[in-house]
Amino acid sequence: MAKEDYYTLLGVGRDAGGADIKRAYRKLAMKYHPDRNPGDATAERKFKDVSEAYEVLRDDEKRAAFDRYGHAAFEQGGPGGPGGQAGFASGFADIFDEMFGDFMHTQGPGGGQGSDLRYNMEISLDDAFRGKKTEISVPTSVPCDACKGTGSKDGAAPVTCATCRGHGRVRSQSGFFTVERTCPTCRGQGRVIHDPCRVCGGEGRTQKVKKLATAIPAGVETGTRIRLAGEGEAGMRGAAPGDLYLFLAVRPHELFRRDGPNLYCKATIPMTMAALGGSVDVPTIDGKKAKVAIPAGTQNDRQFRLGGMGMTMLRSRARGDMFVRVAVETPVKLTGKQKKLLREFEATGNDRTHSPESHGFFNKVKELWEELKE
Repeated sequence: MAKEDYYTLLGVGRDAGGADIKRAYRKLAMKYHPDRNPGDATAERKFKDVSEAYEVLRDDEKRAAFDRYGHAAFEQGGPGGPGGQAGFASGFADIFDEMFGDFMHTQGPGGGQGSDLRYNMEISLDDAFRGKKTEISVPTSVPCDACKGTGSKDGAAPVTCATCRGHGRVRSQSGFFTVERTCPTCRGQGRVIHDPCRVCGGEGRTQKVKKLATAIPAGVETGTRIRLAGEGEAGMRGAAPGDLYLFLAVRPHELFRRDGPNLYCKATIPMTMAALGGSVDVPTIDGKKAKVAIPAGTQNDRQFRLGGMGMTMLRSRARGDMFVRVAVETPVKLTGKQKKLLREFEATGNDRTHSPESHGFFNKVKELWEELKE
């Protein structure tokens, strides 16, 4: 069966640079890594193939040989060959350490660090403006009181794991393909307990609902993440705990619409105020009132800006702006006298000066009709 082209395996073109090749390999190696696909022979074979392709294409001499001779360059020690099985195994070890070194060592001896936790919290817009102090209840794991987090009954000391000899990792090799996995005996701890605590089963932690006091700073928005260091899940047998992350969502407000630091609201005014001018009081997010001056001749949907009356900005004393959009209300259920006065106003008025927008609109319509008649 013919071997697949190395460039095709990595999904890159023949003119791809070293950074592009490395980026493509990282993506595929993470996808097909055996630890992520336990028992999947197809994924294991794919991981082997892409690793072999990267080993060749990342080396300028080997890549040049492949570009010229194809796979034949590496058959029977051909020019630019990877140096046989031993040479490839050595190169693959470098790739393995580069790609997964940090990940592998996090669960080595003394590992078992607690997982990070997520807590979703919904707050009001007023709380987002002012900030608030609150208490939350989080189901999590905490250090076992019976063994004080050691996992050992009566304080019995853990001993070195015989399977991994304290490394927390075990390696298996088939030809040039080497895979490193978490030790199944000690689960990456490097040590085992022969007389485990009966309360926690040797883990050194138990389940509990933990109550935490936390402060929500002013100016937060939906999607803001707050990290509470060390308040996540307890680590195994005294290992470091994880962190707790609060993810905030701000509820919609009945009066205000928020856009970043700015607030928007609507104020309905009568037709007479829009025509003659006046002022209107509008509420602000801080619980006060602001007076908006309405000039004579104000049109519907006109927007007024109130500087510095919007939302608090996160980690700042500054505030956004507040924008008030006026909606001119047409009067309903008019009396006979009121209708008469409006008709008199209509009869004595000048459309060009009193209603310039509607006058201009109807003039354009009239011109269009005349053009159609021609």
